[in-house]
Amino acid sequence: MSVTITFVAVDGRTEIVEAAPGSRLLEVAQNAGQPLEGTCEGQMACSTCHVIVDPADFVRLPRASEEEDDLLDLAAHVTRTSRLACQILLDEALGSLTVRMPAGARDMQGR
Repeated sequence: MSVTITFVAVDGRTEIVEAAPGSRLLEVAQNAGQPLEGTCEGQMACSTCHVIVDPADFVRLPRASEEEDDLLDLAAHVTRTSRLACQILLDEALGSLTVRMPAGARDMQGR
């Protein structure tokens, strides 16, 4: 089984990738060339992997921790369904997930 991830770019273009259950969304996004820097390498010490989760999918994810919510306060273009990609563990039961890159998303590491 795999989890189907749909990435939606700022300009509306989509890219669909398959990911192994147990993967972190940040790693999947970076491997797919999405503009998520992940400066802290998934240690939840920054907000450079901020994504906006589709509302229908957002309610199916575990709630964000208080620490994640605090870091999202530092991110630009945060919405009610914003999450840090490093904190989303892909579960087979999820089946699929759609995430949008926030306006101004860019990867300073040039991936």
